[in-house]
Amino acid sequence: MNVSAEIPPSNDRWLKRYYAARAVFSALWVALAFTVGKAHPSFGVALIVAYPAWDCLANYVDAERSGGLRGNLTQTLNVIVSAIVTLAVVVAASRDFHDVIAVVGIWATLSGLLQLATGVRRWRRAGAQWPMVLSGTQSALAGAFFVKMAADDKATSSVADVAPYAAFGALYFAISAVVLVSRRR
Repeated sequence: MNVSAEIPPSNDRWLKRYYAARAVFSALWVALAFTVGKAHPSFGVALIVAYPAWDCLANYVDAERSGGLRGNLTQTLNVIVSAIVTLAVVVAASRDFHDVIAVVGIWATLSGLLQLATGVRRWRRAGAQWPMVLSGTQSALAGAFFVKMAADDKATSSVADVAPYAAFGALYFAISAVVLVSRRR
């Protein structure tokens, strides 16, 4: 079992594409959240469900391409957490959107800490991980903010409240992709 999950040199190309795909998905998600999701709450709920589902899938594929699930414990845990949260968001959405924001907050905290750990683990071999470390740290802090926001039952909330969080994620993934591309030149 390879716990260090070092990234083979041939996998550099994968990380560039992976980070770029995550940036594009998040940017598109943000645009939809601020437009259609904000205007149509049921579509907003679908977007909120899709976000951790996408994170689950993305972490699974990245772990498999980067040495396998056994060799990437932090990503394996992120897959499990994101899958559970996807289901929890579906359940919470049937109750109250404040519950959805609380679930998203818990997920942002856990997945952020796991992303931080993945970035630290990959730092030496893969490079361009400082944006991932920053992103993971910010995600964990944003998660705490979401939980606090969810506790304020007087405030209205929507998918647009999560969009800035996703926008920063898009930015960090884009920066990582650019740094990896420029590092090769």
